[in-house]
Amino acid sequence: MTAGIILPEFDPFLINFGGFGIRWYALAYIGGLLVGYWLLRREARLPHAPIKIIGLDSLLSYVLFGVILGGRLGFVIFYSPGHYLANPLDILKVWQGGMSFHGGLLGVSIAMWLFARHQKIDVFLVSDRVAMVTPIGLFLGRISNFINAELYGRPTDLPWAMVFPYSDGLARHPSQLYEAGLEGLGLGLVMIFGFRRGWLSHPGRMTAALLTGYGAARFFIEFVREPDAHLGTLFGLATMGQFLCLPMIAGGLWIWWGQKKS
Repeated sequence: MTAGIILPEFDPFLINFGGFGIRWYALAYIGGLLVGYWLLRREARLPHAPIKIIGLDSLLSYVLFGVILGGRLGFVIFYSPGHYLANPLDILKVWQGGMSFHGGLLGVSIAMWLFARHQKIDVFLVSDRVAMVTPIGLFLGRISNFINAELYGRPTDLPWAMVFPYSDGLARHPSQLYEAGLEGLGLGLVMIFGFRRGWLSHPGRMTAALLTGYGAARFFIEFVREPDAHLGTLFGLATMGQFLCLPMIAGGLWIWWGQKKS
């Protein structure tokens, strides 16, 4: 097996006050939300935009709450239920890390439904716009995973294999960079293509593209991503991430099919 590219130890904190401070991961969430908000403000200025600028401030609050609450509870329920049942106060220790994309997706979905209901508009008019800017946050989040030397891949002898700090010293897939490329840059290009082709005029199409695209990308990358040590592969078949991606793919295809028929 190749020796691998040895990565230096990066500080997970941008600003550190004795174990508390601003982590790169938190900065990725904030940066993704702010850049997405800025892009949606530009779209909101268009004459027929369903969400005006004044409504975007409210939407940002809904989404932020949904991401944090859903992402944290998703991690607790999907990945470490035993630990948090025994130590419920640890659920509040978000500074120690532990967020789930699938949980965040569920939280944001509920938040968007509540926002759409309050605004009396089709929920797909909301979710399509959130979906359009989501790859920004996905890209920044995976880069922060790489900086934190977490969620790395399985051992490999490929020439770009990397040895991560705090690991067992084996050369591994930089799966965080694979995800940044597919879920972030690749899916972002799909969203740019869809925006230019007028997909926002077809409610549900952007949402379907995000669900299907992310689900498929994450499902295949899981084959080279190291499974969670306490979970491994479930039933000897697939990882938790792969099982959670299946309803995403099915839901995206169902929305796309229904939208094409309408």
